[in-house]
Amino acid sequence: MATYVQKGDMMDYTPGSNVAAGDVVVVGSIVGVSTRAITANILGALSIYGIFNFAKSAGSGTAIAAGTKVYWDASNEVVTTTAGSNKCIGYTVEACTDDDTDVDVFLARA
Repeated sequence: MATYVQKGDMMDYTPGSNVAAGDVVVVGSIVGVSTRAITANILGALSIYGIFNFAKSAGSGTAIAAGTKVYWDASNEVVTTTAGSNKCIGYTVEACTDDDTDVDVFLARA
């Protein structure tokens, strides 16, 4: 049996320290984006669904095709195609070149 809780595009989140609008937050295996500032120890919400523009590394070999599964590299705060210990954030919705420093990503659990 299950009971409806909420739409599912946001998840409740109470941070241990202040979170700025636009910060990428990893909660377990879920990557969310704070669309508003959240004060430490105060209940807020993270967006876990939608299309967001994320930073990516530029340089040789960093191009990403549209529809590619991507991951959040929390150490470098960029999108990457390398799984490893990085958390899946979703799929690119546009292609980006080696010179691009950002890419649009559809947040999705995979």
